[in-house]
Amino acid sequence: KSKVYPVAEAIELLEKMPKAKFDETVELHVKLGVDSKHADQQVRGTTVLPNGTGKTLKVLVFAKGPKADEAVKAGADYVGAEELIPKIEKENWFDYDVIVATPRLDKTNIIHLGFGKVSFGKVLGPKGLMPNPKSGTVTMDVTKAIQEIKSGKVEYRLDKTNIIHLGFGKVSFGKDKLVENYDAIMGAIIKAKPAAAKGQYIKSVAISTTMGPSMYIDQK
Repeated sequence: KSKVYPVAEAIELLEKMPKAKFDETVELHVKLGVDSKHADQQVRGTTVLPNGTGKTLKVLVFAKGPKADEAVKAGADYVGAEELIPKIEKENWFDYDVIVATPRLDKTNIIHLGFGKVSFGKVLGPKGLMPNPKSGTVTMDVTKAIQEIKSGKVEYRLDKTNIIHLGFGKVSFGKDKLVENYDAIMGAIIKAKPAAAKGQYIKSVAISTTMGPSMYIDQK
């Protein structure tokens, strides 16, 4: 438990572990030396993994008119506007992984299209589905947003214990692809270091499979 591994060695060991009956996700857990209670120490962003996540995400786009047509052409799984709100609020419809919304141009609710209701936010917020400009899911470039999500875009953010958790591939990817994905996400997290963060930024890094043990990584 106290051993620290180079990432390539750790991934090789994960591949040798007893296999589950499904292709397990390889998970990353990064503890940061920041305090998420302070707005100037938040760490949140996105990056596109070079080898994808191994999972095809379903995308719901809130848009109207030409932007709705653009979303359909770009490969969105669902496209609509206000008519979808009752389905989400009353029918608990969550057959999608990511929501993209086009910005609204009025002064009262600039970042949401037709669904800026508190009750709606309460439904989507706890599930991590609320569109957000910081994650690139509130945008006029719906084609780019959809393509990035489909090609392996991941979002990283701190939880209340100042740890980032996310999956960065599948065991079946093999060592080389997983190391590439690991380097991409760690590079993004390091680059996102807040100016207000003092002292040691990366406290600890661990990886694991869905059903397997965690191993600490030597991240220098």
